[in-house]
Amino acid sequence: PARRLRKSQSTISTAIAHLEADLGFSLFDRSSRQPVLTEEGKRVLSYVQAILSASDRLDEVALTLSGETEARLTFVLSDTLHPDSLEELMAQFDRQFPHTEFECLIGENDDVIDLLQKGRAQIGLIEARDDYPTDIGATRLPVQSWMGVYVATTHPLASQTNLRWEQLHTWRELRLNTYLESNANITRGPAWSAPNYLLLLSMAVQGFGWCVLPCALVEEFAAEKPLAQLDVPGWPRAIAIDLLWNKKTPPGTAGNWLRYHLQQK
Repeated sequence: PARRLRKSQSTISTAIAHLEADLGFSLFDRSSRQPVLTEEGKRVLSYVQAILSASDRLDEVALTLSGETEARLTFVLSDTLHPDSLEELMAQFDRQFPHTEFECLIGENDDVIDLLQKGRAQIGLIEARDDYPTDIGATRLPVQSWMGVYVATTHPLASQTNLRWEQLHTWRELRLNTYLESNANITRGPAWSAPNYLLLLSMAVQGFGWCVLPCALVEEFAAEKPLAQLDVPGWPRAIAIDLLWNKKTPPGTAGNWLRYHLQQK
């Protein structure tokens, strides 16, 4: 928790101790090696979360009412967003904010969160997950992206049907990997990796292995050198997309317009 909050453990412990002193009861049972919430702590938790959420909303409203429009807005774009949606988004943004510099970065997974936390970007898209760091705000978009399993038409797997997922791991996988190290990205067989889907698509077209790719991306960029979608149970499958921002430095007028525009799709 201390690392997620970017605070030292001693700072957090002191803050909790002060809160317990003000409340007049213990929030944590410290009798075991790993502190756990007391019954009183569990009851207080929902109120604390509500206060923090209200504080975040107040910051956003204050920024909106100030009418402050950013001179520059950086958006971390995921390749899972349908290309048509991006085209429409940029056209409308240009009409609404012709004097705001609009920068698009490509990022996936933990790289998106890292760019937001470092202040390098203000808005980001990511494949939906259940939990985010406490300083990251998130909302689920009303759109989904379809993902399929692809290989080059010249690849030996292209001619096979009724494949099982386990069979794929005897062949080289082309998998997504972030710039940040992650223990979650452990492969079960031979693998190459890249930090974005477009580069993985290029590798797949050249026949270097099989890969999970956004179906819309394949339709957009692999028309001249077609890929074969593999017949694997459960694929293609739909994934949800979350829109993220940094709560500590919430977007201004242009960023909020972008947020609300994407949420209306």
